[in-house]
Amino acid sequence: MLKLYVAPGTCALASHIALAETGAAYAIEKLSFKTNQQNSPEYLAINPKGRVPALVTEQGILTETPAMLAYIAQRFPQARLAPLDDIFAFAEVQSFTSYLCSTVHIAHAHKMRGYRWANEESSFADMKTKVPETMGACFALIEQKMLRAPWVMGEQYTICDPYLFTIAQWLEGDGVDINAFPKVADHFKRMSDRPAVQKALAELA
Repeated sequence: MLKLYVAPGTCALASHIALAETGAAYAIEKLSFKTNQQNSPEYLAINPKGRVPALVTEQGILTETPAMLAYIAQRFPQARLAPLDDIFAFAEVQSFTSYLCSTVHIAHAHKMRGYRWANEESSFADMKTKVPETMGACFALIEQKMLRAPWVMGEQYTICDPYLFTIAQWLEGDGVDINAFPKVADHFKRMSDRPAVQKALAELA
């Protein structure tokens, strides 16, 4: 059985939802960031990066959300979480998840993890004040050029959708009004109604 390490409020929710969508059996292990459990010797033996998510499989341990989402889609093809029979379309899916990971998540992280990029407290404050602008710009691009609707890739629900939903949850805290992006807001509402999303959120509570 697959085992997913998660923490509330993190990007681990995307993989959690994807697993719930498959209908397969899985186990969830919740970490407490308040007690710095992600940096405990026990967890660092699983993921030396000290971050979530981490997915324990029979073949080994996976980290990084785009890789984990692609793995889940390919391991459970019956769930139809990616266009696995179309090489280009699958690459488009991976392009979107990579953008969320490498650009949007990083923009968000500048709000509370400036120490990763600078040493001076004044630099941290400057990065934090920039977050509404950078996150707003990221979601404007998603709204205008990337979200095809009704789902990210159009008519087919894919692994892109739980990932977008997960990061869209952070907008309010980042000082960005989701309603400024009607397609994103509609996507968020429809995702909130999905049983797999409700199941994953309940398992985190």
